[in-house]
Amino acid sequence: MHVTHTNQSSRRPTVAPMRTLKAFQEEFDLSTKFLCARMFDRHRETIRTQKRHVAVGNLVRITKTTLALSNRTGFHSMSLRDLASESGLSMGALYNYFDSKDTLLLMILGEVAAAVKETLSSPPQALEHDPLNRLRWLLETHVYLTETMQPWFVFAYMEAKAFSREGRELAVRSELATEALIAFALADGEAQSVFVVDDIDLTAAIIKPLLQDWYVKRSKYRRRGVSAEQYVRAITSFVEAALTR
Repeated sequence: MHVTHTNQSSRRPTVAPMRTLKAFQEEFDLSTKFLCARMFDRHRETIRTQKRHVAVGNLVRITKTTLALSNRTGFHSMSLRDLASESGLSMGALYNYFDSKDTLLLMILGEVAAAVKETLSSPPQALEHDPLNRLRWLLETHVYLTETMQPWFVFAYMEAKAFSREGRELAVRSELATEALIAFALADGEAQSVFVVDDIDLTAAIIKPLLQDWYVKRSKYRRRGVSAEQYVRAITSFVEAALTR
């Protein structure tokens, strides 16, 4: 009798179904109003406006205007007078929420970093020992997160040169944390013979720009009619082709 032996490394793991962008957005509330409400809670001791609904409403106006002005002229070039004029708030009203542009910068970056941590650091428990699907989940979640918060992430990426030292350190920590999560999945996959990776940390660092391209060059994909789901499928296939045999 002929017995066929199946090598552990030749088995393809079961692939989990991909979520849609809509499903992600139903799971995580990342609306500007929610993020600004959380911003108010984090900085309650320094924000002078005590009425929550008033403070949150004004933080929404301030944040949306800051992101729009930064996209148009750059955060470094934006003055608080520009922000007051565009937002419809007085200079005095602005100072009820922050004391300088650097403080405003850190408030916005803080919400970006918190959203990254909240969405990416807790994959489903079923994926704990499933590195292939955990990597898929990380790529998918990152694309959906940055699609939902695109102006915030473009701001964090494009304005890095204008950050204070504290701002740069916060941005770097957030980026390294994302790379570390990818590296953990790659290391587990290598240990289980799911992936073949020569340099885990370098590979994780190379994957990160694929994720950034989605929000930094969003118009390029919009012109081509590429959806967030299509982009997830494309980069997942690309990465897996490079990592698996």
